[in-house]
Amino acid sequence: MSPGLAPSERSQPLFQSFILGGFECSTQRRSDGRRLDLIVATGHDRAVKQDFEQLIGLGISTVRDGLRWHLIETQPGRYDWSSLRPALQAAHSCGMQVVWDLCHYGWPDDLDPWGAEYVSRFARFASAAATVLRQETDGPLLICPVNEISYLAWAGGEVARLNPLARGRGGEFKTQLVRAAIAAIEAVWEVDRDARIIHTDPVINVMADAARPQDRPAAEGYRLAQFEGWDMLSGRLAPELGGRPEYLDVVGVNYYFDNQWLYGGPAIGMGHPFYTPLADILAETYQRYGRPVLIAETGAEGRNRPGWFRYVAGEVRDAQARGVPVEGICIYPVVQYPGWEDERECQTGLLGPLDANLQRAVYRPLAEEVAREQALFRREPGAAQNGPALS
Repeated sequence: MSPGLAPSERSQPLFQSFILGGFECSTQRRSDGRRLDLIVATGHDRAVKQDFEQLIGLGISTVRDGLRWHLIETQPGRYDWSSLRPALQAAHSCGMQVVWDLCHYGWPDDLDPWGAEYVSRFARFASAAATVLRQETDGPLLICPVNEISYLAWAGGEVARLNPLARGRGGEFKTQLVRAAIAAIEAVWEVDRDARIIHTDPVINVMADAARPQDRPAAEGYRLAQFEGWDMLSGRLAPELGGRPEYLDVVGVNYYFDNQWLYGGPAIGMGHPFYTPLADILAETYQRYGRPVLIAETGAEGRNRPGWFRYVAGEVRDAQARGVPVEGICIYPVVQYPGWEDERECQTGLLGPLDANLQRAVYRPLAEEVAREQALFRREPGAAQNGPALS
């Protein structure tokens, strides 16, 4: 069992670079039955070494990347690591630190996500994966067992947006995913007792329209539901699932421009009287759990990219000044990618599509903003890096 050291107990930052890059690695099946593979769709499988080297050249030496479970476990209990090894070897050769997602929305086709075997097979997969990762990783493993438990439970179990394409079973699916994550954590810690575990999910704000005060209880209930996955992992909720405080190691919060909205209505943008600053959301999350926080996903499209990153970085500095131990900010996705549903080119992140030489154009306005923020965080790392308590 990992001790899950608090920031004040560690002499070094958790990540090599405060600003991280995240590679889209979704592998879900859509409602039309098509399986996505964003690592292939973005060309990251063909250019992983070049991708890592480009980011290192931009001052980013920690990334999020993913294992594609459906490609690795081609038959029950039989693992083919050929889809992982190029990324693993590239990371080792160029000194890139990686947070590895074990399950990013997808699983083998023969596996029933509602059955007990889902949990046991995921634990065995996690153990095998950790063994392979351990062989070529310097320092403790960084593992995200199940990406976005609460979002996946809603999208796959409540509204049939992606696999397993169920409706009205979101709560049931959430408990299943929590069981699987817990089993995977224990399996990883059997291989590497120092492995750090990052659990990612969106942080949101939901408010009732001023003209509909009767919606306030429902809006608040919806808002508080964002914490259910983390509460289950830590044993605060549904303790029969086996959650423990140490399982909630690093809280990875995902935050985009549309993470705040009116209940049953449109998004709440900055400048709206109901908009809650990101720093306040980070403070609430830290107060609830007392664990280090990572901005595990954030970003915008097109010309909004540098301005959005500037806003998020400023809010992080505000939160740090108030005692929130924010360990880093991950630009996600860091590479332009085709949209899940319509395959339109989403102009996100720092790097564009591959050219014929397996190179990507850098989006300079964001790169310049990243360099500016990197310098600010180096000069003003924030007292919260060593975790003073919030007042």
